[in-house]
Amino acid sequence: MDFKDYYKILAIERKASAEEIKRAYRKMAVKYHPDKNPDNKKAEEKFKEINEAYEVLGNPEKKKKYDELGENWNQYRQQGGKEGNFDWSKWQNPGAGQYRSYGSGESVFGNEDDFSDFFANIFGGRQGRRTAQVRKGQDYEAELHISLEEAYSGTTRQFETDGEKLQIKIKPGVEEGQTLRLKGKGGHGMNNGPRGDVFIHVHVKAHPHFERKKDDLFCDIPVELYTAVLGGKALIRTLRGSIRVDIGKETDSGKVLRLKGMGMPKFGKENEFGDLYAKVQILIPKNLSAEETELFEKLRKIKNPEKVQTG
Repeated sequence: MDFKDYYKILAIERKASAEEIKRAYRKMAVKYHPDKNPDNKKAEEKFKEINEAYEVLGNPEKKKKYDELGENWNQYRQQGGKEGNFDWSKWQNPGAGQYRSYGSGESVFGNEDDFSDFFANIFGGRQGRRTAQVRKGQDYEAELHISLEEAYSGTTRQFETDGEKLQIKIKPGVEEGQTLRLKGKGGHGMNNGPRGDVFIHVHVKAHPHFERKKDDLFCDIPVELYTAVLGGKALIRTLRGSIRVDIGKETDSGKVLRLKGMGMPKFGKENEFGDLYAKVQILIPKNLSAEETELFEKLRKIKNPEKVQTG
């Protein structure tokens, strides 16, 4: 029987923490998972080896026993001992010959041949008939980037997992960072186990005109000086299209207009919307004609006669 170096298999140091062990296992399990390596015998064997390593190192009790065995094994080798003469009896599982479940909760063994002789003799579970474990398939994750317009109206995307083409429908109102789940569309399970899920992490791109806060939108609305002073109409852009809104007489720059129900749709709620808040930005007229300049001078004299400076 050959000694199995589980630390080497997971490419970690012997002083690795439980979290580091788990992280290394997950990384390698994703890389060599059968769903990603169909008909690849080498990857399949590597996947079994990785799971066996984590079955031991991911379980504190078995890890302690394995570390003690490892210290004795290394000491024996350093003293010039030959592999065939090492006394394994001290470390063999007295219950070998009966199946025992040592599940760490994450490893995937399909049948008794998934264990090495080393594992079977030290930890048991090899000899005798055992029932194949049913395991859920691997969950997949993907990043999805959409525009604010698509988040407003909803959209669809197509992608492929394990050779299967899938279509996901994004409901209106989806938010930045929101995660959508496609149940049963992930990796195939083992021994007729259920398929995993697909988790889509949505990212909504920044917009040059609108700022979004939850279901509300914020923007600026340019208003002509004359309109701000005398009142009238101003054109404002919304995600439903441009509309004209009333501007009251003597409106100050910076005033915020609330357009109820003109914000983002509320995700999963039909006909419910946030609001649009538009801040007035008064446009100062440029390139004045002589007549216009004269009129502004007259207006200034009327409004502030005591502040008018004479030449």
